[in-house]
Amino acid sequence: MNITENQILQALSTVEDPDLKKDLVTLGMITNIIINDNNVSFTVVLTTPACPLKELIKQNCISAIHEHISSDIEVTVNLTATVTSGRNGSPILPHVKNIIAVASGKGGVGKSTVTTHLAIALAQAGSKVGLIDADIYGPSIPVMFGIEHEKPLMQTIDGKDYIVPIQKFGVKLMSIGLLVSPQNAVVWRGPMASSALRQFITDVLWNELDYLFIDLPPGTGDIHLTLVQTVPVTGAVIVTTPQKVSVADAQKGLSMFTQPQINVPVLGVVENMSYFIPEELPDNKYYIFGKDGGKKLASDNNVPFLGQIPLVQSIRQAADEGHQLINQNDKIFIEFNILAQEVARQVALRNATIEKTNKVEIKV
Repeated sequence: MNITENQILQALSTVEDPDLKKDLVTLGMITNIIINDNNVSFTVVLTTPACPLKELIKQNCISAIHEHISSDIEVTVNLTATVTSGRNGSPILPHVKNIIAVASGKGGVGKSTVTTHLAIALAQAGSKVGLIDADIYGPSIPVMFGIEHEKPLMQTIDGKDYIVPIQKFGVKLMSIGLLVSPQNAVVWRGPMASSALRQFITDVLWNELDYLFIDLPPGTGDIHLTLVQTVPVTGAVIVTTPQKVSVADAQKGLSMFTQPQINVPVLGVVENMSYFIPEELPDNKYYIFGKDGGKKLASDNNVPFLGQIPLVQSIRQAADEGHQLINQNDKIFIEFNILAQEVARQVALRNATIEKTNKVEIKV
């Protein structure tokens, strides 16, 4: 049987990307077609290594070849990924495809914990990931990654000095906690804190990244405005607990990004500490902070609900000990992995359907 490349493309043009609602050929996702007698192989270029639908797409491709050409063909589908960008061209961080702000509105909701595990999960999936701890007054990322006693190096390129970020669990990291003693309080006025964030963005050697997470401090203040006025931000993730007071503050954080003069897309809401699971009773759920507050917040604002993360002892231990949940078989890491896949999916959807973000030009 003589199989042609055109036949392969025609068959694969019947396979639709489940999110983008266009066929893979039109989207330019099919490359490297090789035909050897009855053996056919090709590559599907996904929009993220963490694509949650990659196995479905793979099986649909195999089924299309069998259905439209011949069931006797041996089909090999190779999966790779090229992460799309949601930022307009910028001289600042030109090689960073997506900057994702993680905000909460209030403290104590586990925003840094969520950011940490999102970054680690995407890095383990094969993405190039960075994380800026923008909570200048209360940096927690160094403790969570177990690097609070490490100091970044400096590197000079073309006469300019750059800070080299610390790397742990595959994630590039920068925090004020790496530059000052853990015992010392950072007593700065707002402009000084904003200046520190700008330095972490412009004077750190980030190089190429698919995702750069910005772990923002609670509230809606100088740091948040400095971020959106310094670089185009792909989108924001809002973290809350189900508790009413937490949701009320998260609403303020969400509204800040969606107001017309800022206009940063909200990728969705994460509900952290959704329910308590005792270690000795792993099948029991106790809704100690209320139920579905984050889900209602997402629904009320017509933004995606990204998922729920339970309150379990292992997450607290991982944060305190700096080893984090990186075991792929760990039940809670699986939850974070699913969450990371959904965030990556929403980034890809946002980049395919909404205009790229510009730097905010307002003067406040």
